[in-house]
Amino acid sequence: MARKKKDADPSPLSTPDKIEILCGNIRRHIQSTLGKDPDMPDTFACYMGLAHAVRDRLIENWIATQRVGYSALTKRVYYLSMEFLPGRFLMNYLANLNMLEEAREAVKTLGFDLDELEEEEWDAGFGNGGLGRLASCFLDSVASLNIPCYGYGIRYDYGIFFQDMQNGYQKEHCDNWSRRGTPWEIQRHDYLVNIRFYGRSEAYESRDGTVRYQWVGGETLMALACDFLIPGFGTDYVTNMRLWSARSSREFNLENFNQGDYIGAVEAKVRSENISKVLYPSDEAREGKELRLKQQYFFVAATLVDIIRRHKKQNPSFVDFPEFVAIQLNDTHPSIAIAELMRILMDEEGLAWDEAFDICERTFAYTNHTVLPEALETWPVDLLGKVLPRHLEIIFEINRRFLEKVAKVFPESPQLLSEMSIIQEGDQRQVRMAHLAIIGSHSVNGVARLHSEILKDHLFKNFNRVFPGKIKNVTNGVTPRRWLYQCNPLLADLISSAIGKDWVTHLDELKKLIPHAEDPQFRKAWLDTKYENKRHLARYVLRKIGTGINPETLFDVHVKRMHEYKRQLLNLLHVVTLYNRMKNIPNFQTVPRTVFFAGKAAPGYFRAKLIIKLITSVAGVVNNDRALKGMLKVVFLPNYCISQAEKIIPAADLSEQISTAGMEASGTGNMKLSLNGALTIGTLDGANVEIMEEVRLENIFIFGMNTEEVAESRHQGYSPFAHYAEDPELKLVLDMIGSGFFSPGEPELFTPVVHSLIYHGDYYRLLADYRSYIQAQERVSELYANKEEWARRSILNTANMGKFSSDRAILDYAQNIWHVDRLLL
Repeated sequence: MARKKKDADPSPLSTPDKIEILCGNIRRHIQSTLGKDPDMPDTFACYMGLAHAVRDRLIENWIATQRVGYSALTKRVYYLSMEFLPGRFLMNYLANLNMLEEAREAVKTLGFDLDELEEEEWDAGFGNGGLGRLASCFLDSVASLNIPCYGYGIRYDYGIFFQDMQNGYQKEHCDNWSRRGTPWEIQRHDYLVNIRFYGRSEAYESRDGTVRYQWVGGETLMALACDFLIPGFGTDYVTNMRLWSARSSREFNLENFNQGDYIGAVEAKVRSENISKVLYPSDEAREGKELRLKQQYFFVAATLVDIIRRHKKQNPSFVDFPEFVAIQLNDTHPSIAIAELMRILMDEEGLAWDEAFDICERTFAYTNHTVLPEALETWPVDLLGKVLPRHLEIIFEINRRFLEKVAKVFPESPQLLSEMSIIQEGDQRQVRMAHLAIIGSHSVNGVARLHSEILKDHLFKNFNRVFPGKIKNVTNGVTPRRWLYQCNPLLADLISSAIGKDWVTHLDELKKLIPHAEDPQFRKAWLDTKYENKRHLARYVLRKIGTGINPETLFDVHVKRMHEYKRQLLNLLHVVTLYNRMKNIPNFQTVPRTVFFAGKAAPGYFRAKLIIKLITSVAGVVNNDRALKGMLKVVFLPNYCISQAEKIIPAADLSEQISTAGMEASGTGNMKLSLNGALTIGTLDGANVEIMEEVRLENIFIFGMNTEEVAESRHQGYSPFAHYAEDPELKLVLDMIGSGFFSPGEPELFTPVVHSLIYHGDYYRLLADYRSYIQAQERVSELYANKEEWARRSILNTANMGKFSSDRAILDYAQNIWHVDRLLL
C-alpha cells in the first residue's frame, strides 16, 4: 500500500519561527530537565537540551503511530535480535525528521556547533558487529516504509568492550556508554515482566482428564522495558526498539544487612541483574555458558509476554495468532522462543500439542547468518535442562515427533535421523538450536544468494530435502539514510544536485548517475568531494592517535571485526610486500598508499589479538622509515564503532572484502563502502558476488579461489609450504615476520602466526590466494594513477548500488515471509 500524504499545514511555520521555537525548547529542557542555567550552558548541557527537544517530537509521533496501528487491526512484526548497533542517535533523528539545518542554526544562536554537540554522544552499546548493525538498518527501513514492526533485544549496561591500545596490544575496558545517562531511553518502570529460571516441571491431571504440565519453583527476576524510538525518513511513522533490562525481584535482604553481612545483603540482587550487564560474556567456563543461555531466554520470554499482551488487547483467541503476529529470529540466539511459545500455549493457555505447534510454525521465521557449522549454536542438554527444565521436555517432544515423520517419509535414509535430530549425541549431548529454529519456523533464509545456496546444498541440505522451498534468500542491505545521506553529506548533496533527492528513499534512482560518470566536470566534483572527506578523516586520525596522513594518498580501508577468515593478515602480507619493493627495487613505481585497519578481536581470541599486535608493529616500522618518503603508511584505529565508521567510509578509496571464499555469509561493510564510491577488492564470497554483478566485473577487483576451489583444496589436499617455498616474495615476507624484523625485542613473538600458515594447514588459504591478491593490488595501483578513470568507476559503483538498500530487503521480508501490509498514516 502506498503511503498516505499528510494534509497540508494550514499555517506552516517559517524557518526562522522553527529555529526560534527549537531554541526555546532547548533552553526549557536545560532548565527544567537538567536543572541548569540556560544562560550559561556547557556543550553537554546544550546537547542534552537539544536531545530532549527532539525526543518530544519523537514521542508525539510515536503515540500517533500506535493509535493508527491499533485502530487498523493490522498484523505486526516482531524482530528478535541479541544485538542492535544503532550508533549515535542524534544526527540520525535530525536527518530522518528533516531537522538538520533547523537544529544547526538553533544551536548556533546559542553559541554552539552541531558537529561538536554530536561528539558528546557515545555510541549505544547494544551490539558488536554486522548482526547488530543489520538489525538497526532494518528498523530504519521498517519505519521509513510504514511497516508495523518492533525490535526486541537486551538493554546492555556495558555493551561489548571499549578497545584501547597499549604497546600495540588490544586492551579491553568496560564500555560504560550510558554513564552520563541517555536522553533517548524511555524506561517503563510501570511495566515489569516476571522471568523464571531453574525449578522443575510437574505433571498434573486437568479437569477434563488431560495430562498437563506446569513449571514451578526456581528463582525469578524482573525484566524492565526500555524503549528507544526509531523514526522513519520522510514520514511521521515512529516505531520503537524495546530492550529489556534485568531487575532483581528482591532489592535488599535487611536481615543480612543488620547482621553485618553487607555484601550478602545485596548479593542476590547483583547476581540476578548480571543478565543484562555485558554483551556476549565469555562462555569458556560453564558459568559463562549458563549466563548466555539465561540472557537469551530472558529477552525472548519477556518479549513473548509483551507480544501476547498486545495481541490479547484486541483478540482473546489464539486461533488466528499467526494472522496478526510474525516473529523474525535474527540468527539462532532467540530460537529458544519456539519452545517458550509452545510452553505458553500449552501450559498457560490450554492448547493441545498439534494446535500449539501449528501456531508456532506459522508465526516464526528464522534468518541464518553463518556458513560455518562450528558457529551454529548448541547447548549442553544437562545445562539447558537445569536452567529451563520444561523447555527441554518440549524440545525433546518436538524432536521425537519430527524424527517420526522423517522416518516415515524417508525410510530408505535412516542416517537422516541422526543428522537432522535437534539432539546431537555424543559424550556430552547437545541441543542444536539451528535445527530447532528450522523445524519450528515456516521460513528460513540466508542473507546473500551464495550463502543461501550453501545452506541449501551443504549446511542444511537434509532440511532442504525434507522441507523443499522453506529455505529462501533475502540478500542483506544497508539504509541509505545513515550510510550516505547522513554520514556523507558532501557526496549526498552532489548526488542530489545531479539527480534530485528521491534516491534517499528509492535507492534505484542512483542509476541516473550513470551518464554523469562520462562528464569531466562531474568527475572533478566527485573527486573534490572525496578529497574533502579524506581531509576530514586525516584530521580525525591526527586527533585520535597522533599520526599524520596525506589525503593525496590512496586510502585502502579494511575495517571489520578481527577474525582469521576475514584475512586482515593477507592484507598485511601485501603491505610488507609493498614495503620490500619500495626498499629493494630501484625506482619502483607505485601510487602512495595509506592502509587503514580497524576492528575488535574477541577477548579470548589469542590469534586475532596477535594479528592486531602484528599490524601495529608493522606500522611502527613502516611509518618511521624515512626512506619511503611517505609513500606508504599503516594506521590502526582503536575502538571501531558506528560513529568511527561514519568518518572512515566516506573517505575510503579502496574497500577490502577479502574473506576466504565460502565463509562470509553476506557482509554489509562491502555495501556501505561501495555506496560511498569506494572500489572493492575482494573474493567471490558473500554479497561480493552480487555486488560484482551489479557494478560489472571491470569496476571491481576480484581475485583468489572461489567457493568450489576452496572446498576442493580441503578434499584433495593442500600444501601451504609449497606456496612458501616457490614464491620468493612471499617467502621473504613470512621470514621477516617470523624472524622478528617487526619485533626486534621479541624475535619469536609472531612465530605462531607464520607457523599457522606454513606448517599448520593455512586453514583460511592465505598463501593460496597471496599471488592473485598481489596482482589485483597491482591493478588497483595502476588504475588509481589515472584519477579520471578511477573517478568514473567510483561513480559507477555508487550508481549501481540500488539493490543493496535495506528498504528492498525489508519489502522482500514483508511480502514473501511476513505477509504484512504498510500502515496508512
